Parts: sequence; C-alpha cells; structure tokens
Amino acid sequence: MELNVFEKLKRNPPLILGISFACLILIGALLLTLPLASANGKSVGFVNALFTSSSASCVTGLVVANTKETWSFFGKLVILFCIQVGGLGTMTLLCLIYLFLKRRIGLSERIILKEQLNTHTLTGIVRLIRALCLFTLVIEGMGAILLSLRLIPSYGLKLGIGYSIFHSISAFCNAGFDLFGNSLVSFQSDPYVNLIIMALIMVGGLGFQVYIDIYEEKSFKKLSLHSKMVIETSLALVFFGGLAILLLEGANPATLGNKSFLDKTLMSFFQSVTARTAGYNSIAIEDMTPKASMVMVFLMFIGGSSGSTAGGLKTSTFMVILLTVLASIRGQEDVVWHKRKIGQGTIRMAFVMFFICVFLVLMTTFLLVVFEDGKNSFDLFYEAVSAFATVGLTRNITSGLSTASKLVISLTMFLGRVGPTTVALGLGRKSKKQRIHYAEGNIYIG
Repeated sequence: MELNVFEKLKRNPPLILGISFACLILIGALLLTLPLASANGKSVGFVNALFTSSSASCVTGLVVANTKETWSFFGKLVILFCIQVGGLGTMTLLCLIYLFLKRRIGLSERIILKEQLNTHTLTGIVRLIRALCLFTLVIEGMGAILLSLRLIPSYGLKLGIGYSIFHSISAFCNAGFDLFGNSLVSFQSDPYVNLIIMALIMVGGLGFQVYIDIYEEKSFKKLSLHSKMVIETSLALVFFGGLAILLLEGANPATLGNKSFLDKTLMSFFQSVTARTAGYNSIAIEDMTPKASMVMVFLMFIGGSSGSTAGGLKTSTFMVILLTVLASIRGQEDVVWHKRKIGQGTIRMAFVMFFICVFLVLMTTFLLVVFEDGKNSFDLFYEAVSAFATVGLTRNITSGLSTASKLVISLTMFLGRVGPTTVALGLGRKSKKQRIHYAEGNIYIG
C-alpha cells in the first residue's frame, strides 16, 4: 500500500527541514511586501522582499537596500524574527510551540530535530532544545546588555536598547544585518564594540554540541574529537586569517593604510572573524586588495561549524579533507587526529559535501556572469561565495543586481543554509545492502 504524501514527508526529515525554511522565507517575504513594512509606506515589491527574507531567514546579511532607511519598525521586527528563527532552526521553534501548548513531541518530530541539530542520538533531544534556547537567550541577553552600555549614550535610551538587542541577535546568529547604515564602519576603531560583536559571532559559529560537550566534560582533554577539531580549527583560521589580512591589506590607503598599528590589527582580525559567515564589516569590502579579498573568499567558503548558526563548508569538513589529503601524500592508510582514526564514512561524506559546495558556488557564479553582463567577474564570484556560505559580505554590487540575479542569490542562500546538509544527509542514509559485488578495475588518477 502506497504511503500518502504526509507519511512520505515524515520519513524524509531533510526534506521537511528544507520545506520549513522555505515556508519561513515565504511568510517573511509576504510580510515585508506590505506597505506597513516599508519606511516610506510603499511596498518594496515581492522580489526585494523575497531577497531580504531569504537573507534574514538564512542568516546571510546581503541586502538590496539599506536596512536602517528602507524598513519601518514593523519591517525590522519581521527581519529580526526571521534571523532568530533562521539561526535557531525552524524545527526548534516548532518544538517550543509544542512545549508551550503542552503537546507531546512525537518520534517523527524528534527525528527531524536530531537531523537539524546534527546529533547522533534521540536521547534527551527535548532537553537539548531547552538548553539550546536558554543558552541562546543568555548569550544574546548578555551581548545586548554589554552593547547597550556603549550605544545608549550615543543613540539615547530607546534607540540604544533597540540597536543593542538587534545587533546582539544578528551577531550571535551570524546574520550580519545592521541598523547603523554602514555596518560597523562607524565603530572600526572602537575595541569595545568590535570585541563584543566578535565574541558573539564566534560563540554562535562554534555549534551548540561543542558547548554541551564543554559543559559536561569541563576539560579540553576529555572533549569529543569533533569538539577538539572545531575549536582548534576555528582558532587557527581566525589567527592566520587575521594575520594574512593585516599583512596583505596593511598598506592599502583605502582601508588600513592610514590607521595605527593597533587599529589595523583590530580591523584585520575583525574581518577574519566576520568572514566566518557573520557578514559585518568595519572597512569597505570593495576597496580591499585582490590578495586580501582572496583570503576573505577562503575564510567565507569554509564558514563556521556543524550544528551552529553559521554556514559554509564547515570547519570539521574542511579539516577532514585536509587531513585526508595529507595522509594520502604521506602514504598513510589511516586518517588520524588526536590519536583517533577518522572513519571512511565520514571522509567520504566530507568529500561529497565539498563537491556539492564547489558545484553550487561555480553554478551561481556562472548564472550571475550570464545575467550581469559587464560587471566584474571577481565581484560576482565574491557575491556567489558570500551567498552560498550565508556570509553577507559584498563588494558593493548587491543593490544593483537584476531581478534574475536576485532570484539566483536568494536560491543560493537557501541552498547554502539547508541544501548541502540536506543533500549530504540524504546521500548518507543507509540503503539496501548491496547483493552484487563487481571485480575491481584500475583507473589512473593524476
């Protein structure tokens, strides 16, 4: 007897996750289309609303118009709602609604939550959701309080509190939306604001499983292999990324050239952190040198960590691929990290993810080149990587994109948020046992 559509969906959690994000984007787009959402009382049009909703829901930060000037208070609330739900995950919101209504969370919902949170067990999944939401509330609350100490004196009590809450949520969720009108350029030499935003970005980008592991183990040595890999890789990328930007961009008068050494260092490391899918910028991205811009592309493509609010290839995936390549060069059979062997299934999935991500970036770039004839190809490539990795940095071309390109970028942001993981999970499912085994053939590589 054939399963109905609903039953088929229940048996395909990755597909449900994709549909739930699509619904969030559509709802946000419809609300942002309303004249009430616009600062001038006129609808921005469905395509612009869809683009903005996609960017907020997929915690990207690319915008077709200045957020501060374009949207009304209602519109900004819609954007903030999409950021928060998109950062935590749509199924997390559903779970919270179930808990609020005191409804039982069934097995199918628990399986979907497991897929979304990237956990390996259903045990304690509801307790994990509660801890996740409490952790998010505490971190965002602390960020808002700390930011308000600086923003209230500058913008007054009402705006200062509102700006603090908005930017704390946006930074923690790695969204990159701002209400200052120029991202963090106005605060480029302010270590207080920069360090708070950087801390929120890094905490949001490590992944909730890492913090649960830290809370339970209390010692780095006892952490899981995944947590160790995420922490060490993240710190290494921030350090070497910041150092590379400082060295390659330090003499550029359009960005860092006229700054003091301390300001250069702060701004370089801020860009290194924010390139890990956050999307804030304290310098003009379009004025950066090609060398430093390629460093940014590299950092954007890798992104944050699995199970976090960040996008991209993911730090653990990147590290598994790097370790595999190094092991192959050295002629080693096993891929080892911290005296632990990495399984062949994990390695295979890492390369599948890498292929999907590269293909998506190249296809997006190709379509943008087709639709944006005359625009700089590197700028379009930068935009494609930023959209895929849900970063939100741009070389100042987003607002001038055609309708077709806006739709392409919207789709890329959606796929970047849920697509690679969804596809990988689908491919990683156990299929029926292969009954026929064929003779091995030789293929020459390289």
